[in-house]
Amino acid sequence: MLVGAAVLGLAVAAFAARRPLLMAAPACRAGRWHGCFDTENGVLLMILVGLPAATLVAAALAVRRRAAGVASAWRMSLAEVGLVYGTAPFVWLTLLPGPGAGVVPGRLSLVPLRDLATMGPLGIGGNLLVLAAPGFFAPMRFAALASLPRLLALGAAGSATIEILQYVLRLDRVSSVDDVLVNAVGAALFGLASRRWWRRPAGRPHPVPAAAD
Repeated sequence: MLVGAAVLGLAVAAFAARRPLLMAAPACRAGRWHGCFDTENGVLLMILVGLPAATLVAAALAVRRRAAGVASAWRMSLAEVGLVYGTAPFVWLTLLPGPGAGVVPGRLSLVPLRDLATMGPLGIGGNLLVLAAPGFFAPMRFAALASLPRLLALGAAGSATIEILQYVLRLDRVSSVDDVLVNAVGAALFGLASRRWWRRPAGRPHPVPAAAD
């Protein structure tokens, strides 16, 4: 179910963005930085191209774990690969330098909700996806993160780290508290989407349905 949902989601995204993806394809095939690795379209194309390899890695990990008698081998393996493969591209995009990188000083926006109105639906949607993979996969792999408050804290900490790096590295980006808020909410929402597969703490049994009268 998890693999099917991931493949379906990427297929829908690829169909919706097929024209921009095709525009980035020549630069990516040539291995050029400009036009591929420094653009959203190029990074998305690389995610799609690398998906079969990521699936093979997850399968290899699962087979190895099953041979060793590890419980929930597939869930753990998919969670680990999904956590890395789903997080790295979005972090990469958030740390791409702007045209004035290294020249323009870092900019801060610390008033909550001030930037939210200017993000627009596309900006809000993109910010919700930045830490979607940690929110979705982390509680499936780590029982200590299997709670909504902890996922919010994880999202806020991860997003704050990104915003600090943007400011310190002078990437010609605005480090905004609203980005932190939306990123954290995105992590929590995607965590709720995977709640049925969360890893339970030791000694905490899975809920058992009540018997019918």
